[in-house]
Amino acid sequence: MKRIDHLERPVADSDPQPATDQAEAPRPAKPIRDARVDVLRGFALLTIFVDHIPRNAPALFTLHNFGFSDAAEIFVLLAGYSSMIAYGGLFRRAGARAALLRIARRCLRIYLFQAGLLLATLIIVRIWMDLTGLVPRFGVAPLLQMGLVPGLMRGLALNALPNYLDILPLYILLLALFPLVYVGIQRGVWGVLALSGTVWLAANADHQLNLPNAAAVDDGWYFNPFAWQFLFVIGAALALAVRAGDGLLPWRNWAAAVAGLYLGFALLQGGSWDAWGLPDLRPLAIEAPDKSHVGPLRLLNILALMYLFLSVPAMVRMCRWRRLRLIDACGRHSLEIFAAGCMAALIGRILYRTFDATWPLQVAVNTGGLALMLGLAHVLDARARRRDARRQPAASQVRG
Repeated sequence: MKRIDHLERPVADSDPQPATDQAEAPRPAKPIRDARVDVLRGFALLTIFVDHIPRNAPALFTLHNFGFSDAAEIFVLLAGYSSMIAYGGLFRRAGARAALLRIARRCLRIYLFQAGLLLATLIIVRIWMDLTGLVPRFGVAPLLQMGLVPGLMRGLALNALPNYLDILPLYILLLALFPLVYVGIQRGVWGVLALSGTVWLAANADHQLNLPNAAAVDDGWYFNPFAWQFLFVIGAALALAVRAGDGLLPWRNWAAAVAGLYLGFALLQGGSWDAWGLPDLRPLAIEAPDKSHVGPLRLLNILALMYLFLSVPAMVRMCRWRRLRLIDACGRHSLEIFAAGCMAALIGRILYRTFDATWPLQVAVNTGGLALMLGLAHVLDARARRRDARRQPAASQVRG
């Protein structure tokens, strides 16, 4: 199989070209993105929108109903994978200063999106409360109880993270830590994985190991960063393994069999049998695995899924289908699509709380939200293509 060159650098990167006597040399061809990453991330973002609306019928058929893990694990693991592709390559090509500046700008941009989402959510919910007299059962209710301005200030300080707006702060923290992950991986990937796994074990053994969250009953981040960092680091390590395997993880029959058997067990044990109106097929009487700390059953579930996803050549071909182009675009513009999904899910929660989750309303909310996200992805993708088209003639003139 041909090497997937995107693993050297992302399409968005533009390497600085020093003025040398080699200016006449042909410029390397633009690398091809790994469509698997963008399609899977786009799928996760659409799923997060559906799952973020309580009493939403389509949420009965999203990933968390068929095992132990859900879209959040996909999102965080791919964050580590993409960070290694983008910023790991930048460290090698442009040096530490350029890479650190790029990471800092990305963290700032994510924070500004988080701040905008928080402000918009507080204002919308406050207006809804004033108009209906209803009290929210979700999201920013703890922040509004503190008062609009104090709640906003604590939210902006990432000291009070409301439900449904708590994954971007985790992303900011993990991305800010990526330079340390990268330096460690350069010295030895297994050592970094061992250290990261030890921290994950400590967070699972002692649930007090967390960052404070004034908006939570247990006074901690729902996505405990001491636990979720392990998925991020695993994602970064997987990017190196995929690059070493010419775009695929090494296929091993025994590993595929183990992964398949575990996913079968996860389906039987974690399936939403009662919600589906089916007989309970769970083989063991055990509690659902802890999501806040990425319990071991959840961790094994996402690792099994990712092994099969990244080791099967057919997945590469499937994710390049034209019919998946809009989902691919969602993954390539993940921050904007996530923000649109958050706002659409907020409107959905408000409508369900105000008018009840009737079937016509559910159809309207889900159709409208998904159309908004896919339509925005189409617009952003078209704009990006026009921008790239304008840059190509300019780059040709410079080389000439």
